[in-house]
Amino acid sequence: MVSLRATTTFVGAWPALLLLMMASTVGNLAIGQIPSTATPTVIVETSDEPIAEGKFDPSWQSLSQYQVPEWFKDAKFGIWAHWGPQCEPEAGDWYAREMYAFDQPKYRYHVNKYGHPSEFGFKDVIHEFKAEAWDPDKLVELYKRCGAEYFVAMASHHDNFDNYDSKYQPWNATNMGPKQDLIAGWEKAARKHGLRFGVSVHSSHAWSWYEPSQASDTAGPKKGVPYDGKLTKADGKGKWWEGYEPQDLYEQRHAPAPHFTDLHSIHGRWNWTGGVTTPDEAYCQKFYNRTVDLINKYEPDLLYFDDTALPLWPASDAGLKIAAHFYNSNNKWHGTSDDGVLCGKILTPDQRKCLVWDIERGASNEIEPQVFQTDTCIGQWHYQSGLREGHGYKSAKSVIHMLIDIVSKNGNLLLSVPLDGTGQPDAEELAIIEGISNWMQINKSAIHGTRPWRVLGEGPQMEDAAPLQAQGFNEGKGKPFTADDVRFTTKNGDIYAFVLGRPTGSIGIRSLGKDAALLSAPVHAVTLLGSDQELRWSQNADALVIEKPTGELNDIAVVFKVTPKR
Repeated sequence: MVSLRATTTFVGAWPALLLLMMASTVGNLAIGQIPSTATPTVIVETSDEPIAEGKFDPSWQSLSQYQVPEWFKDAKFGIWAHWGPQCEPEAGDWYAREMYAFDQPKYRYHVNKYGHPSEFGFKDVIHEFKAEAWDPDKLVELYKRCGAEYFVAMASHHDNFDNYDSKYQPWNATNMGPKQDLIAGWEKAARKHGLRFGVSVHSSHAWSWYEPSQASDTAGPKKGVPYDGKLTKADGKGKWWEGYEPQDLYEQRHAPAPHFTDLHSIHGRWNWTGGVTTPDEAYCQKFYNRTVDLINKYEPDLLYFDDTALPLWPASDAGLKIAAHFYNSNNKWHGTSDDGVLCGKILTPDQRKCLVWDIERGASNEIEPQVFQTDTCIGQWHYQSGLREGHGYKSAKSVIHMLIDIVSKNGNLLLSVPLDGTGQPDAEELAIIEGISNWMQINKSAIHGTRPWRVLGEGPQMEDAAPLQAQGFNEGKGKPFTADDVRFTTKNGDIYAFVLGRPTGSIGIRSLGKDAALLSAPVHAVTLLGSDQELRWSQNADALVIEKPTGELNDIAVVFKVTPKR
């Protein structure tokens, strides 16, 4: 309990077009778990890309041996470059899908900016993506300064474009667009600055995600003229993409699922058991080969999949084989047991023993027995200029509150900071990063290397916590954090108490009172991080009461280090 309340607010002007774009992306979130007992249909071959030898076999039972490495438990905070050619239009997430939805916001935006999707499709947007101002060394140095202990770069999104020198996907960043290996640049910078390096892979869903590219306008002068999603290599003669097979990008060599032009329909059948047209053997095999090639080339410490359980499960066993290869490879590279981290979504209890549970734009409401990761973004996943113009990004305060709350529950926060098509964050994003840095420089000892305490916290926010939905999506749906809310972490026998706002009077923390019986011994000392002033405090039956420290207190969160008697 804190005696007086200081309410936090988040204010942003959201343009009407932006709100429409966001609404079209959210859709129906009724996505459920897929049991480990399902039987895979397509069994991929491993002759071209063998599975590394080691203790893990490609089965859920074997993967259940996995133990989350200490480096990940200690890291707590990572930065993510969710960046690729869909950032070039500056129109937000899922652009390469929604630009094919007739008369919808991104379709209209695309027609106005580039032309009709029968003549200028997403393949042509890739040609415009140059990353001409990208400086990975400078960016990773900035991210490290704000307290990130690991860095993740997007290797491929649902748009099926590989941001690296891919052996199996000709539509990649070394052949077109930037004409440089983006993942190699990120990996080099992360290693230089001492950060663990990860990659995210989202391309398993390109098969169904791109299906609107098979459609056409249903009215107007272009009615019935097919979009470019069914073009083939033969159609490229005399074009910039001559010699490339568009179907290697769009993967539309199949009949689409029913109602494929309904943008919301994909959410209800995101899982491969949900009514989507089943991917064929060639598609599953290529995904396996591409991903193993990615792992072998860049030796990531972390591999993030944007999939329920594992990619293509249970349409294929590709995900199981990739997981076994990734874990065995990491153990070989580092000479230790279980050094890699593999993230999956909407996991069953038994799958949480095999992977790190990733929660998208949300967090658990309790201390989890296994470490989890929340991934979120300060804006839209792909760069959206409307957020910059409307001042709609998450504030540094909002991000730090999320980080504290998540760490108190045994989680890590992976934060995406969108880059534009040139490869730069804008001025507002830089100011947010600076705000995070300023707070972390003082208080990071209460974050890094800590573990959850006996209770996660106290205060009114806990009384109105929003439940998780599908991949997560409870972010911002509960009560906002105020100075009446407290969260805890612990390290080396000390307890860190975070007051999530600027206190205006004495602070009373009930969980640290004598009657709560949560401490192993009476309180011996209380200090304020970032200050050498001697605090006045008392531990009584009801609470640990700390008189308000002198001087100007941080308005984001103040952190007290509480040391019990040894």
